[in-house]
Amino acid sequence: MRRVEHVMGFPVSLRVDDEDVPERAADAVFAWLREADARFSPFRADSEVCRLDRGEPFRTSDDLREVLALCEEYRAATGGAFDARLPGRGLDPCAVVKGWSVQRAAQMLTAAGARRFCLNAGGDVVAVGGPWRVGIRHPEHADRLCAVLDITDAAVATSARYERGDHIIDGRTGAPATGLLSLTVVAPTLTEADPVATAAFALGPEGVTWAAARAGCEVFAVDADRRVLRSPGLPVAETGRGAAA
Repeated sequence: MRRVEHVMGFPVSLRVDDEDVPERAADAVFAWLREADARFSPFRADSEVCRLDRGEPFRTSDDLREVLALCEEYRAATGGAFDARLPGRGLDPCAVVKGWSVQRAAQMLTAAGARRFCLNAGGDVVAVGGPWRVGIRHPEHADRLCAVLDITDAAVATSARYERGDHIIDGRTGAPATGLLSLTVVAPTLTEADPVATAAFALGPEGVTWAAARAGCEVFAVDADRRVLRSPGLPVAETGRGAAA
């Protein structure tokens, strides 16, 4: 089964290699991602996030409380470099919501009986079964890869300047984080990999060591001086193995 849809402002592709997984499982995945976008987008006036930011009285959902708790966890862990409440801006939990919602979608597929699948959300990947091959894009050449990873039952997320410019803000200074060109994190789930990648990028070069020290995380980064930094356990693929994700 293969499916591609545009959700949350980026393409989401799904590949399921199990023959006995029904199409309705994919329908449920994309329905959930559209729901998450509607509920937690800072760009939709009627979303839970915007209503909370305006101070409207309503009962916050368990999901929103979970997202906000994750935002606070990473704010505290980075000394404020990662912050969903930057001065002069509204509440923006996107750096948590994307990975969290896509990981939940992956859990839905597993519950539906999928044993080997790849869910790619704008370049951030959940890979179940395996091995799967996941490429790390070169930060300055879109047609080149810096490395290829060999992933089984794990997630990969990248934060970089090449798609949206200097959009990641260091909450400690209020200025764009420019110490790195790109940073990729491999972690057990995308709920962790995605915000860890953003938080580490916001920290700058020190974020590479910070991310690599987190349990279960491996890191590949290119700094502003074009130096490659990587943790020793990064699962680099061997030639001739795996399937392309």
